[in-house]
Amino acid sequence: MVIALFRHGLTAENERKAYIGWTDAPLSEKGKEKLYEKGRPMSKYEWVSASDLLRAKETAAYWFPDQRLHIISYFREINFGEWEGKTYEQLKELPDYCKWLNAPFVISATNGESFNEMAERVDKGWDCLIQQSKQSNRIAVVTHGGVIRYLLSKFDVAEKNFWDYNLSPGGGMELIWSNKESFRRKERCTLLQEVAFTGRKGGQ
Repeated sequence: MVIALFRHGLTAENERKAYIGWTDAPLSEKGKEKLYEKGRPMSKYEWVSASDLLRAKETAAYWFPDQRLHIISYFREINFGEWEGKTYEQLKELPDYCKWLNAPFVISATNGESFNEMAERVDKGWDCLIQQSKQSNRIAVVTHGGVIRYLLSKFDVAEKNFWDYNLSPGGGMELIWSNKESFRRKERCTLLQEVAFTGRKGGQ
């Protein structure tokens, strides 16, 4: 059983290191060019899903142009509330932001989503994949950095910290289970590997 987690391509907000959660930003021109250079995933997937945010849908549409895209809103990034679109430099004087930096798993963004709320939501998305595994052995999910960090910390072969993972925009990781039963029981995977891409020539 294979679940591939892909991070969407670059947005203008990513480029200027701004917080971008539920803001429905498109890929930037640089982001599109980098996807083009990277090409498409060399692995094939029977079922492809994505977050309902534009940057994820655009990335999935480029990578899997001939496949139906199944939208799963549970796989959205965490909602940064009033901090959406703002950078560290713009926020660093705010007391609530400083508290959050020191305890991001306990404190939530102003009028945003807590880590636990995000985790519970993403878990519902994972349950959708478990249901789909009745028909599919290889599933792709195009989602966001925070979602991927959470899922890898939960299902990677080795138990690691949330911050130990840093998948670049446009990257992908495959979680592989030796059988569907262990996947459906929500056990850790037996193998984690990086997704290979075709490169510019093959991706044309």
